[in-house]
Amino acid sequence: MSTDDAMRIQRAGSVKAVEGPAATFTGRVRIDSYFPAPEPARVGVAVVSFEPGARTHWHTHPLGQILLVTHGVGWTQCEGGPKTEIRPGDLIWCSCGRRHWHGATDLSAMQHVAINEALNGSPVDWMEPVPDEVYLATPVKKD
Repeated sequence: MSTDDAMRIQRAGSVKAVEGPAATFTGRVRIDSYFPAPEPARVGVAVVSFEPGARTHWHTHPLGQILLVTHGVGWTQCEGGPKTEIRPGDLIWCSCGRRHWHGATDLSAMQHVAINEALNGSPVDWMEPVPDEVYLATPVKKD
């Protein structure tokens, strides 16, 4: 990592990708380039790649989350709302404290950039897996 007092650069490929843990993801997920901003900032960024059928577990963010889809086709859903298709270039705001999930469709991989802000050191509160019945059976909202 290149660094000085004014700028910190994390070069592409300089950080080993990690597998998304089964405790927080269903299916094959790769997390690349996790980048927490230095204190006093509370923002972190990660590039997350989902294989077809892979998704997050239900979760919330104490200060919200921004997703930028960069590749493929995915789905996202807030609890009680419609499952919505997301595509490259789409920006998604996940409201503070709102239970939701996101991931690839059952037939397409998907990649997004996730931008999170931590509260008391934690950017996310993880919950139970999204069951296949919810992931596959919920109607997709057509925009």
